[in-house]
Amino acid sequence: MIYTKKSPWVLIIGVIMAGYAFLVQQGVLTGLMKMLHTSGHAGEMVTMGYIFGVIGIVVGLWQLVATPKEGSLDYYLSTVGGALLVLLCVFIVKYGAEPVFKLWGKASDAAIGWNFQTTLGLNYILLGIIVGMIVVNVFKIPAWAENGVRLSRLGLKSGVILLGALYSAAELRNLGGLSVVLIGFFVLGSVGMVLWLGRLRNIPNSMGGVLSAGMGVCGVSAAVASAPVVQAKSTEIAYTIGTILLWGVLMMFIFPPVGRALGMGYIQFGAWAGTGILNSAQVAAAALIYQPTGIETLKVAEIFNITRILFLPIIVIWLAVWYVQREAGAQKVNVGRVIFEKFPVFVLGFLLLFALSTTGIFAPAQHYKGKYFDNAIKESKLLTSEETSLLQSELGKVQREDQKAALERLIQNRKAMSIDHDTVLRGLANAKVLSKDANHVLKKAHSAVYHTAKRVKWFRTLIVWFFAFGLTGLGMQITFSSIKQAGGQPLFIGTVVGLTKAVGALIVIMLFVRETI
Repeated sequence: MIYTKKSPWVLIIGVIMAGYAFLVQQGVLTGLMKMLHTSGHAGEMVTMGYIFGVIGIVVGLWQLVATPKEGSLDYYLSTVGGALLVLLCVFIVKYGAEPVFKLWGKASDAAIGWNFQTTLGLNYILLGIIVGMIVVNVFKIPAWAENGVRLSRLGLKSGVILLGALYSAAELRNLGGLSVVLIGFFVLGSVGMVLWLGRLRNIPNSMGGVLSAGMGVCGVSAAVASAPVVQAKSTEIAYTIGTILLWGVLMMFIFPPVGRALGMGYIQFGAWAGTGILNSAQVAAAALIYQPTGIETLKVAEIFNITRILFLPIIVIWLAVWYVQREAGAQKVNVGRVIFEKFPVFVLGFLLLFALSTTGIFAPAQHYKGKYFDNAIKESKLLTSEETSLLQSELGKVQREDQKAALERLIQNRKAMSIDHDTVLRGLANAKVLSKDANHVLKKAHSAVYHTAKRVKWFRTLIVWFFAFGLTGLGMQITFSSIKQAGGQPLFIGTVVGLTKAVGALIVIMLFVRETI
């Protein structure tokens, strides 16, 4: 079978991407990039634009001139066109749509006090899926691109593998028994409940598997990681992501007033938000809404969020065994054999990078997502006398004793002295009791002692690209007709499980969690 379909579009897309890189390199788009706040990505735009542009030009010329022959070379080269189409859409999302929505979100925040962009999660993940859906439903996927669009799943798997580099076992030591027990109970319980409800509601096993991971573990990342194991369709992944985002938006607004009405402490609320809300950004938002005068709540919520992520490999193995049992219809399945034969290789990759990250090969072992504390800084990084004088003049505005003591210590030493010291200062900055200039000084002090490892920064860039590529390609496989066929079952099951977990976690936390862990 010949897979290559002759078309000038592969060449045209290659020229567009290379031309875009050239315009960025020559500074023609500098004004636009400054307006969109994408100037920091200029090097990335040039590099990626030239690499994929040249590939498109070379392969496009070959497809127009040569006569393809059946074989592996024909198959692999036939994927280039679709992959470039997805990447072109990624460029539009990453350097156009997302920055524009961020600007609109900030404008709405200033006008009405509500940043709809962050609240609704209109980032590259959701926008990539939307752009992909527009392409397939409005313009259709051309024959020359069909084979390449299917590569999107490979992008998602690669992104999951690289996630392992962002965490280390240092987090495990700092989590405490409470977060492990609480998250473990509700993660396993939520996964089991989704699978049980899915069987009662007669949804496909693939839908139940991917929805259980998304609702039970850590949202989008878990849904993406489990999808290959249960052979989930693109529509099923999209439904899961939509359910997670919708639930997260609702809970982000509901949790804080409920917490205040019940008189929950910072640790109690942080534990509840970190358990009951899946999307990381919405967990952080709920914590900051609840405690706008500090970040103690946010720190607790982050701990619970990390714990969920570290449960991901366990759930993937569980789903691998469960799916084989359900699909085979067998009463007895050799679990060891299933794990050996069906264990997803990309999860091994995640575990390998996690292990390497723990050794400190990418960043100091105490890092979190590549950032680590080190206050052995140059003289030039210390606060100036003018900056400390400004802080001294506003010391009287600070009411909390711990924040006042931390500010005095900063004035004396001209830098943050420890992680705990920096945490209190971040809380003071978040409280916005000081002037804008003083808060700028606090942020400068934080930036001086927190560093991002170059290798992990590189990993994070790759993760964004892999997920953007994978999710945009995923959107290109979702048609409105397939959505109609799926019905409202995923949303119903997700709502029942999400509500059960939120209420159950609230009861357990109110009964057993106090203001010390």
